[in-house]
Amino acid sequence: MRKNFGKQSWMYPLPVLIIGTYNEDGSANAMNAAWGGIYDTNQVCICLSAGHKTTANIKARQAFTVSFADAAHVKEADYVGIVSGNKEPAKLEKAGLHTVKSEFVDAPLIEEFPMTLECKLVKITEDGDIIGDIVNVSADEKILDENGKISPVLLQPITFDPVNNAYLKLGEKVGNAFSDGAELK
Repeated sequence: MRKNFGKQSWMYPLPVLIIGTYNEDGSANAMNAAWGGIYDTNQVCICLSAGHKTTANIKARQAFTVSFADAAHVKEADYVGIVSGNKEPAKLEKAGLHTVKSEFVDAPLIEEFPMTLECKLVKITEDGDIIGDIVNVSADEKILDENGKISPVLLQPITFDPVNNAYLKLGEKVGNAFSDGAELK
């Protein structure tokens, strides 16, 4: 038997994405955004409203970074989501986060988040969605496995649970993509 909940914007999993930009004075800014993902080959889509400081920064700089929040930095990731850059210009410092400039785009890398997509703005849609070209993926070596690939177990990305307003840790392998289903042929 099923229970109906009506119209809800519930989706599993929702990534916890930390969008990094530079403010007009050159200081770094970041926000937490759960509504985003792959848009097209080598492109991302982030759903942000026009009133966010991050949206204005992306328009001005034509670039942004997308880091994946991890289990080790839940408080910091949540903080940059509940505090507005329009009201608190030093929110990264208050969160204890540190940045370096990307080599590829005019946006910051946040050192504490070990995997980041570095993006150039392609367009902002009529609905306000931000589309960016992924020009580089950078990862801290501490999350690489013995084959030099990003390990979800080492990354420990978190997902947003919109039903329970919680963060959950991802990482357990349960199957092999493009392979396990072949047994049913």
